[in-house]
Amino acid sequence: MNGISKGLSRLAPQLVALALVLLIDWFVSPSFFAIQLVDGRLAGSFVDVFIRCAPVALLALGMAAVIATRGIDLSVGAIMAIAGTVAADAVASGQPWYVAMALALTAGLACGIWNGILVAFLGLQPIVATLVLMVAGRGIAQLISGGKIITFNDPAFDALVSGSFLTIPAPVIVVLVVAALLMTLMRRTALGLMIEATGTNPRAAFLIGINTKMVTVSVYAICGVTAALAGLLAAADISGADANNAGLWLELDAILVVVLGGASLLGGSFSYMQTLIGAVTLQAIKTGILLAGFPPQMNLIVMATLISILLIVQAPRTRNWFQQRRHRKKIA
Repeated sequence: MNGISKGLSRLAPQLVALALVLLIDWFVSPSFFAIQLVDGRLAGSFVDVFIRCAPVALLALGMAAVIATRGIDLSVGAIMAIAGTVAADAVASGQPWYVAMALALTAGLACGIWNGILVAFLGLQPIVATLVLMVAGRGIAQLISGGKIITFNDPAFDALVSGSFLTIPAPVIVVLVVAALLMTLMRRTALGLMIEATGTNPRAAFLIGINTKMVTVSVYAICGVTAALAGLLAAADISGADANNAGLWLELDAILVVVLGGASLLGGSFSYMQTLIGAVTLQAIKTGILLAGFPPQMNLIVMATLISILLIVQAPRTRNWFQQRRHRKKIA
């Protein structure tokens, strides 16, 4: 029980921010929390928030560990485009859906390892190393597609988005399974501690025997795989691959989600649960703006304003200020 209370206390700022956004959505649209069962799966505006946040949530799950090592990955959107195009091209060529997905995940893994090698072994700054693939990756995807939008018709592949399990939409299941696997990997092995040690003090981590270079390659490899999964969801959603637009600028959303989840860009710690809450919060903001009917010109301004408020509420100094006030009241 003590561990659960500590966990809830750690998640409190993110949960409060999410609750605030959901209440605003409900105020804007009274039917926001109405849930229906359509074709054997849950549907409604509230459920749609979880479905639509799935690609960004996958990107952010990979990004969280990268940021924990004081890194950044600007190439995740381009990796989405590469993976989606590889999968779509394979299916369109007559390959089974599982072969197409395996090829896409392999491509994502290769991209992640490439980024990790540039950062860990060649000593490039993460923002520079991943910027290379951010620019070149979309060009690679366009070469694979021949500059065209590849379309396909494969019900099994489409089920990645249109399917469900126990009425829960498939994209939500994918995110939860990936999050559970990553939590198990990070907390049941030494990798999580090595990532946090590397991010806190790389020199000290190296001196106590941690192979910081391999840790760095590992987090970028994981980020590449989660980006490839997001690319598969994007391809299944439209039954095709658009190399020009798939994952465009979603790397910024992924970084923002990790920050909304309470992580520091200075590295040293990360939480997949907080990251998931951050992903839902960001999508709830976007959904609320659409439901409110703001003019398109105002959408980004409103979103930036709401996010700024949430970041201020979650800031360590703000929390310290509230804690000091509570302490003073107890003394008084």
